[in-house]
Amino acid sequence: MNKATLLLIIMLPLLAACGKKGPLVPPEALVPAAVNDLFVAQKGEYFQLSWSEPTREVGGGRLTNLAGFELFRREMLPPAEDCEQCPTAYRLLKKIDQDYLRDVDRRGNLLLVNDNGVETGKTYQYKVISRKKDGTPSPESNRARRQKVNPPLPPEVKATSQATSIVIELNPAQVAPAAVLSGYNIYRWRTGQSIPPFPLNDKPVTGSAFEDQRVERGVTYSYAVRTWSRQREKMWRAHLPTR
Repeated sequence: MNKATLLLIIMLPLLAACGKKGPLVPPEALVPAAVNDLFVAQKGEYFQLSWSEPTREVGGGRLTNLAGFELFRREMLPPAEDCEQCPTAYRLLKKIDQDYLRDVDRRGNLLLVNDNGVETGKTYQYKVISRKKDGTPSPESNRARRQKVNPPLPPEVKATSQATSIVIELNPAQVAPAAVLSGYNIYRWRTGQSIPPFPLNDKPVTGSAFEDQRVERGVTYSYAVRTWSRQREKMWRAHLPTR
């Protein structure tokens, strides 16, 4: 066997072992993408947190094994005492299991969670992280902050069932001198359903009446009217059947 033949025999297994490899994916690209639309609103005496479920990983890949979320809250302190980076600044407010949404309202890709433990005059800041089923956490979300204030009074309301609609008459509510009345939101649901998170109207009603023409004959509807004054409100309810 000459040297050329020996070299060929040695090289063939090496060539057979070579293959095409893709670019390496760093581990941090495989974690869930951060929530970027965390929002907090005051609903009467409580806060409501909302955010969208992530559908992608940080690297852009599809997220398929989301386990749930952890919602954190901290109470804002005076500037000289406030320390967001301190280990005890945030406390875990709620753990959310994706497969068992206890006390969580889900509307499509949107999750809504109520925080009933807020006090008037205090400001709270929130953040959320998501986790894969193997425990891998996402980056922290955007921060959402709000101060709890005394909600305004509800308006005086009169509702009338018409042949093809229901008319709700609104007598303006009184608001605090420093507040600005933004208008009213009208919510509607059928018997057996819960109050929807979104109103019938696209923007706050500023007139003296609202006519709901999207009704069905013989169906009983429930309505709620919320007064909006810098996102502060109380609720009036009526249960009215259509004619």
